Amino acid sequence: MIDVKEAAKTASEYLTGLYSLASWDDVRLEEVELTEDEKYWLITLSYSDKKLIPRREYKVFKIDAETGKVQAMKIRTVS
Repeated sequence: MIDVKEAAKTASEYLTGLYSLASWDDVRLEEVELTEDEKYWLITLSYSDKKLIPRREYKVFKIDAETGKVQAMKIRTVS
């Protein structure tokens, strides 16, 4: 089983691998959670969107706790 540090690193690498660094920066680890069945890590990352109106965007990554593979990435809305 991977630990929380590995899960957070995997989420960060996945995010940076998908998007151009020209449009955002300042990636932060916001939340971590191991699901009750201990099958998945839910990792929330945020970053500054440098487009027209600067703001923070949030993404939640569902990572298989056994293999360390990203299973899903979703937009997280913070109110």
